[in-house]
Amino acid sequence: MCLTIITYCFYLAISVAFTVWVCHTLVRNGRVFLIHVFNDNYALADSVNHLLAVGFYLINLGYITMALKTYEQIGTWTTVMEVLSNKIGCVLFVLGVMHFFNLGVFACMNKPSPVKDVQGAHLDQEHLIYGTSHDPLKLKS
Repeated sequence: MCLTIITYCFYLAISVAFTVWVCHTLVRNGRVFLIHVFNDNYALADSVNHLLAVGFYLINLGYITMALKTYEQIGTWTTVMEVLSNKIGCVLFVLGVMHFFNLGVFACMNKPSPVKDVQGAHLDQEHLIYGTSHDPLKLKS
């Protein structure tokens, strides 16, 4: 088997593995954030999470396959490592850009929701942060 085919196989295996790991991590950890964004609507949060995962896979796997071809002559194992390093570095860069793009989208979607204190009154985020509301857990003297 020629070194070009071996390089392609390593590139695909490593790139797909990174893509699957990153997507799994984003889906698992992003669920909590989406539930918050969608005001505890678990079905909607899970649905959006799944759609985002599908889009993530399509974009990244599409990029991986488009970037597969190399015009460099691969005749030594040193060249194999150099080509793999360059190609996998590009894939990791695209994964990072996609991650920060998704975070930016979520940040735009995230609007603070009112929080209820123990007695049922609505408190806004500013009161909670700066402590200007009463503390319902304090003992009354």
